[in-house]
Amino acid sequence: MGYFGLASVAQAASFGNPDRPPEGKINARSLSSTSDPGPASPNLASQFPSSQNPPATDINGMPQFWSSFNIMHKRYQDGGWARQITQEDFAISETISSVNMRLSAGGIREMHWHQQAEWAIMLSGKCRITTLDEQGRSSVEDVEEGDLWYFPPGLPHSLQGLGPDGAEFLLIFDNGLSSEFNTLLVTDWIAHTPPEVLAQNFGVPADAFKNIPLDNLWIFQGDIPPSLAEDKKSARVTSGTEKVTYKLSKSPPIPSGRSGVAQVADSRNFPISKNIAAALETIHPGALREMHWHPNADEWALVIKGKARVTVFDTGPKATTNDFNPGDIWYIKKSLGHYIVNTGDDDLVVLTIFKSDRFAEVTLTSWLTHVPSEMVQQTLKLDADVIARFPADRPEFLPK
Repeated sequence: MGYFGLASVAQAASFGNPDRPPEGKINARSLSSTSDPGPASPNLASQFPSSQNPPATDINGMPQFWSSFNIMHKRYQDGGWARQITQEDFAISETISSVNMRLSAGGIREMHWHQQAEWAIMLSGKCRITTLDEQGRSSVEDVEEGDLWYFPPGLPHSLQGLGPDGAEFLLIFDNGLSSEFNTLLVTDWIAHTPPEVLAQNFGVPADAFKNIPLDNLWIFQGDIPPSLAEDKKSARVTSGTEKVTYKLSKSPPIPSGRSGVAQVADSRNFPISKNIAAALETIHPGALREMHWHPNADEWALVIKGKARVTVFDTGPKATTNDFNPGDIWYIKKSLGHYIVNTGDDDLVVLTIFKSDRFAEVTLTSWLTHVPSEMVQQTLKLDADVIARFPADRPEFLPK
């Protein structure tokens, strides 16, 4: 016939397809309305089925909330590599920038500091981190997969991969424009300070600095460090420093039911982390991360494992759905409604990040079950017995 049929047209502007003018393939009457004979990259398009065929409930007009480490340039050096996503690459990401870094066994991220706070999670391997607080007290710690660290703004630190295979980690900065390539490096400062000032500052002859690097090192190959105890002694570590690490993967989960689990780290259980809150969420196949929003901060998220479909709702109305794979990132503005569906065959593991001292959310089911039932009945034209079956205990992941 060349038509999808009048039944599809009849559904326009009705339940499951409310927009005027109506959107979605459900409205198409001719085959040419949905064909796409122009240039295409099938491999790329296949990763985004919800963009190629959006739900009819989507309504366009929202900024792109997808990006990915998979498309970012890697900067390699002897000792490791890094790639980053800042607001220059991902316009919507105003409050968070991020770096994915790999260090070989012995590889060193040179001694440096930032104007922003640095929050990090270990993705694989082992790493030795050092820092100094504003009272001159040092910390030297070893971290492994699932561990966090946090360096407040302005405090100096270094990172070094340990054996047998170095380390890979994710760095988060609490400023969308912060770049890993414009950090304050110790080699740069030493090289750009007059020799007589160096001599006076350190109390040694000026020619002691005659072999300093004239170019910064950034990442370089070093020797595998000695034992942690030896390095603590060498760094004059003393008791009383605030803990800069936290074992997120071993933290107690939030009670979430049989469809998923969440683990949260913020200033309540990781006190030094005053600028960044995080949740590590595992969503089982086919499960839904319930409809919700975050009232205190934008959400930056990295898919660590699995496949996801995410829909974001805004005033307008606006609603956009996109698909996410490992290494992909989404960014959702504060207070915008959204939900996550695991569309793969394996667990979906997502790290969500917020520029805040605490993790906070409001769920739609919690709201609708904590106002008078008559209000919900009259607003949504629902029967009382339907509302009575809504989950009222913040299940987080559905089905319960």
